[in-house]
Amino acid sequence: MNELIEKINASFETLKADADLQAEKGNKAAGTRARKTSLELEKLLKEFRKASLDASKA
Repeated sequence: MNELIEKINASFETLKADADLQAEKGNKAAGTRARKTSLELEKLLKEFRKASLDASKA
């Protein structure tokens, strides 16, 4: 589960950096990367939710 949390944190940092570039400088490519990363982050968060539920049941 720690590895999953590290992946979530890394994806969030990437998303934040790209979103900031888009918002502050109007970088369209950064916006595209941010949207792609948000989809990856969504999958990781769903995986975390499942792992968290399994851990609480054990």
